Amino acid sequence: MQRIAGGSGFEAGPLARGLRMAGLSDPLGAVARAQLDWMLWAPLALGLGIGGYFTLPDEPTAGLRVLAGAVTLAAALVWARGAGPVRLPAALLIFVACGLLAADLRARTVAAPVLAHRYYGPVEGRILRIDRSARDVLRLTLDQVRLPGTPPARTPAKVRIALHGGGDALAPEPGLVVMTTAHLSPPNGPVEPGAWDFRRTAWFERLGAVGYTRAPVVVIAPPDPDDRALAAHRLRMQLSAAMQARIPGQAGAVSAALMTGDRSGIEEATNEEMRAANLYHIVSISGLHMGMLAGFVFAAIRHGFALIGWVALWWNTKKIAAIAALLASTAYLWISGADIATQRAWIMTSVMLSAVLLDRRALSLNTVALAALVLLALWPEALLGPGFQMSFAATVALILIAKPWPAWQKHIPVPLRPLAMLILTSLVAGVVTAPIAAAHFGRMSHYGLLANLLAVPMMGVVVMPAGVIAACLAPFGLAGPALWVMGKGTGWVLAVAAWVAGLDGAQSVLPAPPGWVLPTMALAAAVAVLARGGLRACAVIMLALSVAGWALAPRPALLIAPEGALVGLMTPSGRALSKAAPVYTAEGWLVADGDTATPEEAAERPGFVGPRGRRQAEWQGHALVHLTGKGAPAALPEACRASALVVIDKPAPVDFTGACTLYDSRSLARSGALAFDVAGRMRSVTTEAGNRLWTRPPQ
Repeated sequence: MQRIAGGSGFEAGPLARGLRMAGLSDPLGAVARAQLDWMLWAPLALGLGIGGYFTLPDEPTAGLRVLAGAVTLAAALVWARGAGPVRLPAALLIFVACGLLAADLRARTVAAPVLAHRYYGPVEGRILRIDRSARDVLRLTLDQVRLPGTPPARTPAKVRIALHGGGDALAPEPGLVVMTTAHLSPPNGPVEPGAWDFRRTAWFERLGAVGYTRAPVVVIAPPDPDDRALAAHRLRMQLSAAMQARIPGQAGAVSAALMTGDRSGIEEATNEEMRAANLYHIVSISGLHMGMLAGFVFAAIRHGFALIGWVALWWNTKKIAAIAALLASTAYLWISGADIATQRAWIMTSVMLSAVLLDRRALSLNTVALAALVLLALWPEALLGPGFQMSFAATVALILIAKPWPAWQKHIPVPLRPLAMLILTSLVAGVVTAPIAAAHFGRMSHYGLLANLLAVPMMGVVVMPAGVIAACLAPFGLAGPALWVMGKGTGWVLAVAAWVAGLDGAQSVLPAPPGWVLPTMALAAAVAVLARGGLRACAVIMLALSVAGWALAPRPALLIAPEGALVGLMTPSGRALSKAAPVYTAEGWLVADGDTATPEEAAERPGFVGPRGRRQAEWQGHALVHLTGKGAPAALPEACRASALVVIDKPAPVDFTGACTLYDSRSLARSGALAFDVAGRMRSVTTEAGNRLWTRPPQ
């Protein structure tokens, strides 16, 4: 009897209580209970499969695809016939395997030729898209490309050309067939190992070459009036031009961007102020704009019908309003260009409005999960983008605080409740999206809450409603007053952005985190939301590990750019550059360092000495020499002395022999950018990027 009592005492002891709290005393029962939330776990599993595809060192082999398919079938059988506790793991395994297969299929479906070499000469194509670069230069994306001397099978499906003075006389319009003389090159690889890979982004956009022109752009043919594929593009640009003609200055450019998605008129200075004030999300058509538009249409239709008593009694005005809002959202999607961010917003809005039509909760985690599943199934690459990550993080956080809000608001005076709700939503959305923005862009805005409190109400109450009214009145030529109101509201938003951006300490910069940090944070957030009991403590542990990994991760002590164009050495005063160009690479390194210096300032730091074309520094007690320009090959024999590390931006002679460690443009073209830690261990872009579709040399 004593033994039995002792056994019972152990079962009621601290360990047993801890296991019960964590759900581990009955793991099968915990899994069975979690099965009720399978819809919420499904996007996480699908994302794990997609993320697994992008982290593979090589493209999936036929054997791996067959294995993934077999796992899917086997898991489907277990899910259909298995016992309750094993059905959820089987279902999640299906989503993981399908995520990998969907990403693989998508990558192969969008395959298009990539330019195999640098090209200078005539370029002809049809204008597909018009935007503006970070250098505040107009850019044209062309399809139906023709490059004389390049076979059609090797001609890129799309090219993007920045107009450096060559498009002053051009009024670009989607559908125009144009010709110019341009410098083109394949999409650039990462500026350092582990950095953002533009080649991957370009691959999924079917963008096979990028470049610039200083020559005039000549119109070859007008847009084809029967080309329905570009009808929305032409209408968008026409509406944008009309709005900017009625609303002068940057207020007109931003207003046009809000309604049409055309951001080509927004100057880079305006973009910088919006980023510093954490208001840049306003100029990107996303869930905020789609929600405001749908909400305004929904409220206007429903309250309008409510004024007609017999209609409200006999008709379901709520569902009529939902249908009208869905049609308005779809029209907004079509006119605004339907990029991935807008499609994501439309999917979420459509799911929520459909829930209204089906008498379901319009705003729930299940609704968001369904939208995420649709988006990831159609565009798996969206998982890697900051837009997807920030949008869903903010939406989930806002849904979570919506549940306790009715109880909280009882303690707040009624007149102050709208303000309190705005403060709370802005604070929560800012907190959950700040790490994502910092990881992708290296910036953190400190007064974003203040800026959003001053700007977002103006967007919801004045700007977007005025834009909708202007769109309704435009066919009758009566849009002028509504556009005037919209311009004033947008002007207020820009004034707020400029004021907040000018405050001391408006933003700070952070170094780039290691690649595993952001996925770990995302997994920690998912576990915190979806897990039950003490298992949520795992989320705290994962979050702490990711924060520590971010804070303690060292930056490379030495960086060498692709083809030897630039060298960066970490010094006590920050990274010293051997020169200020190429600017793209220099800025990428400095941003990843969390350094606010310009490339020119970094090139003036103590570290490198010597004349232009032959810069020298000390690296681990040895000479570090960077040779550039036409005289670099002649200076190579003298520079390549014992124990020196020499970087040259020209190919070294094939028969050259020297006592130094030599990296020339030929070897660096194969390896990509190089990074060395303080112990001299080397990492290369080619090794870390792997043998993927977007990293393979063009054939």
